[in-house]
Amino acid sequence: MAKSDAVRITTARSSAAADMKSRQRRYAISMSIRTVCFLAAVFVGDGVLRWILVAAAVFLPFLAVVVANAENQRDDGFRLPDGPGAHELTAGRNED
Repeated sequence: MAKSDAVRITTARSSAAADMKSRQRRYAISMSIRTVCFLAAVFVGDGVLRWILVAAAVFLPFLAVVVANAENQRDDGFRLPDGPGAHELTAGRNED
């Protein structure tokens, strides 16, 4: 790993187990919302609201997969300066 590829602890990824648990939780929440939309579409009766709920029930699986597989990245906005000598300390004056 080069110096410019150093990882700050505040931007480090979560562990694989924590990442998997988070993805499963987001997916389960999305599928629960889909189930509610489907059941509401059955009981709401005819009308525009029924078709909105059906559309939500149809497209939520796609959105759930996209959200569940969203990459786990953190960024605190900190960047080291680039260029020659940017990472070097200079010698100070010695006044002994």
